Amino acid sequence: MEQKFRTAVKIPDFRYKTGYAHKSMFMGSCFTENIGSRMAALKYPVDINPFGILYNPESVANGLKILLNGRKFSQNDLVYHGGLWHSFSHHGRFSGEDADAALQQINERLEFSSTFLKTADFLFITFGTAWVYRYIKTQEIVSNCHKIPDNEFLRSRLNVTEIVAEFRQLIDEIRFVNPEIQIIFTVSPIRHWKDGAVENQRSKAALHLAIDEIIRSYGENCSYFPAYELVMDELRDYRFYAPDMLHISDVTIDFIWEKFEHALIDAESRQISVRVQKIVQAANHRPFNKNAPEYNRFLLQMQEQINKLEKEFKNIDFTGEKVYFFGLEK
Repeated sequence: MEQKFRTAVKIPDFRYKTGYAHKSMFMGSCFTENIGSRMAALKYPVDINPFGILYNPESVANGLKILLNGRKFSQNDLVYHGGLWHSFSHHGRFSGEDADAALQQINERLEFSSTFLKTADFLFITFGTAWVYRYIKTQEIVSNCHKIPDNEFLRSRLNVTEIVAEFRQLIDEIRFVNPEIQIIFTVSPIRHWKDGAVENQRSKAALHLAIDEIIRSYGENCSYFPAYELVMDELRDYRFYAPDMLHISDVTIDFIWEKFEHALIDAESRQISVRVQKIVQAANHRPFNKNAPEYNRFLLQMQEQINKLEKEFKNIDFTGEKVYFFGLEK
């Protein structure tokens, strides 16, 4: 009898799958960026975290509402601290020394993502924590405290009822403008250790219970991908973590990506991605001699492959690769 040395997590059989013919938006914690960036690198049509990393359900919901409403930010939406202008709805990557420049970056991104969401086929949402911080001056729940002193915030934990009520209303609003969108929830396997071991577990439990209730309300239009369980159960070993013992390692991300890819990306797209990856990798290598006949033959092969893929799939964008192969650097 074959011995088993780990517990395998069963991945659901997803009825709907994304791919090169579909647009996918990713919103939420850094785990969302790990998977979304894998798809972006393979030229899938994706939009990843237009507000930057968002950890709690309230901030994710707030971001999606802003996109649905097509809202634009003004200087009244910014706060100045530490020599930078910040938005409480955004990650620090959108902060800047100049308010106008920060607003331009924010609003250009929002304009693109607002249109993207309304035409997206899939929305992947990752919750990281149920703990939130409320800015005392305005009573708003913030996405990022931007290193403003702790005494200017009130800290609390969202409960299941609050999360469910927020997202039932939100999903109804999303489906009103985009009825066919499929929504897939995940819970980040990254632990928020500053909350403490016990409080982190309670937080994750609230997220799981809330997602379960939301999915039950919408049937086949919402589903859950068990990223959290893959790490906590199938990879139950600290060798799958980064040196800080909290974040997951590249090996773990590879493992989850493989599970995600086979579960949620259609078979044809997975085959096409192999061809795409070869072109992307080729563009990342610098030739020894650009004047060699072999390199010219290589360029012709690349041009043929790119033209063929772009003809087959209108959503694949090889602009960067074409500039490298056939533009000024040729």
